[in-house]
Amino acid sequence: MRSALIALAFIGLSLEACSNTAKEQTANKKQYKYYCVMHPDIGADKPGICSKCGMQLVERDTTK
Repeated sequence: MRSALIALAFIGLSLEACSNTAKEQTANKKQYKYYCVMHPDIGADKPGICSKCGMQLVERDTTK
């Protein structure tokens, strides 16, 4: 019985840790007006080029 309670507590803590990590990653992503289609994590608030591949940044579609 005791081992079952420990197992349930471990599973609960593991699930909580996973959900916090996903929330933090979403909160840390800034939505830039312009972004690289090959590297969506690279962006800017004005037109420019991607620092990773040199492609032109494209304007994000905000109509959705």
